[in-house]
Amino acid sequence: MEKEITFSDLGVSEEILRAVEDMGYTQPSPIQAQTIPLLLQGADLIGQAQTGTGKTAAFGIPIIDRIDSSNSKPQALILCPTRELAVQVEGEIVKLTKYNRKISSTCIYGGEAIDRQIRSLKRGVQIVVGTPGRIMDHMDRRTLDLSQVSIIVLDEADEMLDMGFREDIEKILSSMPNERQTVFFSATMPKPILELTRKYQTDPEIIKVLRKELTVENISQLYYEVRSGLKTDLISRLINLHQYKLSVIFCNTKRVTDEVTEELTAKGIPAEALHGDLSQAQRTKVMNKFRKGHCSVLVATDVAARGIDVENVQAVFNYDLPLDEENYVHRIGRTGRAGKTGTAISFVSGRRDSGKIKDLERFIKTTIDRAAPPSVDQLIQMKRDQLTKDIHRQLAKEEDNTVFEQAIESLQAEGVTVEQIALSLVKMQLGDAIDKFKEMNFTPEKDRGGRDDRRGKRDRNDRDRGERGASSRGRSGERGGDRSGRRGGKKEREPNMARLFLNLGKKDRIRPNDIVGAIAGETGVSGGSIGEIDIFDSFSFVDIPKKDVSHVINVMNTNTIKGKAVNFEISKP
Repeated sequence: MEKEITFSDLGVSEEILRAVEDMGYTQPSPIQAQTIPLLLQGADLIGQAQTGTGKTAAFGIPIIDRIDSSNSKPQALILCPTRELAVQVEGEIVKLTKYNRKISSTCIYGGEAIDRQIRSLKRGVQIVVGTPGRIMDHMDRRTLDLSQVSIIVLDEADEMLDMGFREDIEKILSSMPNERQTVFFSATMPKPILELTRKYQTDPEIIKVLRKELTVENISQLYYEVRSGLKTDLISRLINLHQYKLSVIFCNTKRVTDEVTEELTAKGIPAEALHGDLSQAQRTKVMNKFRKGHCSVLVATDVAARGIDVENVQAVFNYDLPLDEENYVHRIGRTGRAGKTGTAISFVSGRRDSGKIKDLERFIKTTIDRAAPPSVDQLIQMKRDQLTKDIHRQLAKEEDNTVFEQAIESLQAEGVTVEQIALSLVKMQLGDAIDKFKEMNFTPEKDRGGRDDRRGKRDRNDRDRGERGASSRGRSGERGGDRSGRRGGKKEREPNMARLFLNLGKKDRIRPNDIVGAIAGETGVSGGSIGEIDIFDSFSFVDIPKKDVSHVINVMNTNTIKGKAVNFEISKP
């Protein structure tokens, strides 16, 4: 039987061994086992590996062990395509240097004040992680000295080239000492990457993690046939049925990302969009909310989500099937991490999508199982099971129940039986939820050409007129005098709700989900408890539970929505 390789077999330092043990690593991943010894020897290297395979430690460990801790000048430079990936990589470096107190690192990227970064560089760091554009800014300002850098790593090099960083990358490489170690990590090896390796590397070692190693085995991969207009309805059912606490939804365009986010928010599911139109500060805020669980769903495009590493993501939804197979592997790798199980769910809405599923199966060399959408009976049973657990949990508490027992005795004195009391309470807990469950024919009806019939479009139009009435009618502003809210047409305010005025409106590009997301994320008030939202040109109104009014005003008046200072007040009748 072949002996399992350990980190100590790779020739790493005692400090690194202690650090990886603290991080919970028991043995090196395939990419780590193959690359660490080569990088420790100083070889140039091309590593083909996806996110989630442990590649950050694969280059981070040898970098740390080769640093001269007595020299406070930058000795290693790691380039990343996005701020999110740069922060993630530098965070991993910090963990790995836990027992190397004299080695320090910093992360520099656009969208953050450059003065802070300059101060960090002046204090002295040996490892610099950053995005190409901001690295170039520091080079132009002469605040980053590359003269003693002996190793450069290009992480997700293919993505950097896709984002238009080739010129910056070449300038950075050309500005570095000739005697250096150059390392490329990339999910794919297109021609432009190979051109760069030939130009800037010397006899590089090539390490490739095979596709079977790229597909995480503990991810269940499923697909549902669903009408294009009912995808969001199906997502909400699956989230409710399986009680996913954190999930990521991938869309192919920014427009669809915003639409899906708005639809989920209207259904009471806290969701945030992540795409290229957001500023760096907005993206940071969205990711912080997601990491802290203040929003349970992240709706993202592929480029915006590149490098995001959030623990405990339970499900990934492919709202749109990815444009290429590599992106599919990259997407599903967001779940099932660190030995945990996860689920990857794809939606198929026609013959073209069915063909893509077959292409994906050939690429990953495994089967993607077809699943049936959950029925109303399943959803009701889920609610029953949850109620049963809640009752047992409540009964297990040791506390004084005198007040509650007196309430029951009072009702019994009026002739109400215990069974009637129990029935009423169960109806109060389940009634509203069950009323919302409706039988839906999710499966697309196809014509002879295999395409969705027109009924799917009618379904979506009907749903848009109802659930999304606020966002569409709200855009018409005061011209029509319609003050319809996020959840449909005009109606009487519920007695337990209060109306708040806020000083931002359409001119500030504020949407209903921005308001719900900000309140839920900053105050902890459930997005599902937020009521009607009316958005006008320069101001808006939102209904929230009366019990939360003071808390929301106090918290939100020290915060921003979409980067703009906001002022909440109780609306005057």
